[in-house]
Amino acid sequence: MSLLKVANLGKSFGGNRAVDGVSFEVAAGELLALIGPNGAGKSTTFNMVNGQLRADTGSITLDGVELIGRKPRDIWHRGVGRTFQIAETFASLTVVENVQMALLSADAKLYQLWRRAAMHRRDDALALLAQVGMQAQADRPCSELAYGDVKRVELAIAMANDPKLLLMDEPTAGMAPKERNELMALTKRLVVERGLAVLFTEHSMDVVFAHADRMIVLARGRLIAEGKPAEIRDHPKVQEVYFGTGKTFEKKVAA
Repeated sequence: MSLLKVANLGKSFGGNRAVDGVSFEVAAGELLALIGPNGAGKSTTFNMVNGQLRADTGSITLDGVELIGRKPRDIWHRGVGRTFQIAETFASLTVVENVQMALLSADAKLYQLWRRAAMHRRDDALALLAQVGMQAQADRPCSELAYGDVKRVELAIAMANDPKLLLMDEPTAGMAPKERNELMALTKRLVVERGLAVLFTEHSMDVVFAHADRMIVLARGRLIAEGKPAEIRDHPKVQEVYFGTGKTFEKKVAA
């Protein structure tokens, strides 16, 4: 059963139709990749689901609740977590304090934030860090971490509101190949264990084909293909608009 349903989504900027009638669904326990060439409308679609942009037309429902018109914070409290292309943590705080800050926000206890963070639900924060393999580094400042470890902390932060849906914007950007695949394998494990739905954008085709359950492909604001990785790999229209002539997904993934 689908958790997220996007129907006939549309968004224009001036005379430019950035997203034009896009529809798709994401089920609990599914990792769905949103890909396409530059200018395809991926970021616009992604930001409409998150509430950062308001759609001009269409519908976005989570568990039957309409999200269009709601603020990002309200959407977050309704069970939508998010990670960003550039990891966002408080460098001066420890790893566990970063997660405790997210738990404070999830519990709507933002008053006296700095004084309370170190006391709030430390055991729960440590449990989240254990799920992403970062519990041993809980008391280190985030400023001392390698970038791949910062991305793991960000994932723990995104899980602080016990999300139903996780949005991941270029989750492996800036990471080495080994780190990329480790992070997505970790995400896949959380999808299975927690029954999460995940929608992610990604430029690294090796990551997409190795870890996505299904893929949707945009070009010039329109959905041109959807299906399992093997179906997308062999889709002639995707090959044409994504790479042009003379290049295939096999060559891209091997590069």
